[in-house]
Amino acid sequence: MNFTCLNGHNLRMGVRRSTIVHDVGAISLPDAGTIDALARLQLGALRHGFRLRLRGASAELLELIALLGLSDALPVVLQRQPEDREERLGVEEVAELDDPPLP
Repeated sequence: MNFTCLNGHNLRMGVRRSTIVHDVGAISLPDAGTIDALARLQLGALRHGFRLRLRGASAELLELIALLGLSDALPVVLQRQPEDREERLGVEEVAELDDPPLP
């Protein structure tokens, strides 16, 4: 299920019906007004029995949320980065034949 908020951003229902996931990846220069708008969206969602979660937040947006002490009020959906993924199966380290065995 999708919703559109006043600024035209799309809101998508999360896995649980009580969660709304809001993609904020397009916010390039967040400021206090941005945080105010997101906090108001969260309050509106809570009044209707939903919880807003942010997806795709930039480092600047995350820092501003933390600086204003709203990390708990504006939770972020963390996405795994490619470097966090596990190694492919079947890839093994190659050792030299003259390496001593490990104890």
